[in-house]
Amino acid sequence: MWQALWDALHDKGLTVMAVALDEAEAARPWIEQAAPRYPTPIDREHRVAELYGIVNVAQAAWIDEAGRIVRPPETAGRFEAFRYRDPATGAVPTDAAARQDTAHRVYLDAIRDWAEKGADSCFVMTPQEARAHLERPTPEVARAHAHFRLGMHLRSIGRTPEAERQMAEASRLHPESWAIWRQAAPKTEDGFAADESFWERVRALGDRPYYRPTPMAGMPS
Repeated sequence: MWQALWDALHDKGLTVMAVALDEAEAARPWIEQAAPRYPTPIDREHRVAELYGIVNVAQAAWIDEAGRIVRPPETAGRFEAFRYRDPATGAVPTDAAARQDTAHRVYLDAIRDWAEKGADSCFVMTPQEARAHLERPTPEVARAHAHFRLGMHLRSIGRTPEAERQMAEASRLHPESWAIWRQAAPKTEDGFAADESFWERVRALGDRPYYRPTPMAGMPS
């Protein structure tokens, strides 16, 4: 999806940058398989997530030529179809899949409009709108990122038990960040433990939406 968008709009000045919030060893196979022609840095310590308030993938921010955020981080054309996925088979019901397709289409069309019209695009937020939409970190979230960075450092020097305690505290302080949880979650060779932990988090949401609504006409809710 992103490569096709970059291919179509790169000549109009659009640059796509996909940031992997993970260890290099975990991210590399996905990047190599996709073979993107746009930049794909790996953010092991989640600096981008901390600076922009990103809690999961895929989220995206729009930044103009002057370096101004014209759309703060939001779901990048995502509908919460994961809530309806069958844990055993991975199948998504037809209705949820259709809403996911609509979310993709609406979001990509908005990016195309921005690439064509620049600041005149109706999807560009004013500075006031962008500030209002951007979530400020709470003291707990700030502490969570500090614990996370310390945990990643301790993990890198082999102090695993201490690292896991720091990572667990980070996840406790910032439970909305599934990016932090996913990197800290226990894993088995087949990934089953992480999968079950994921479904526990999905069930814990109940009827509460995980992502904030994307303020974009036509986006399914």
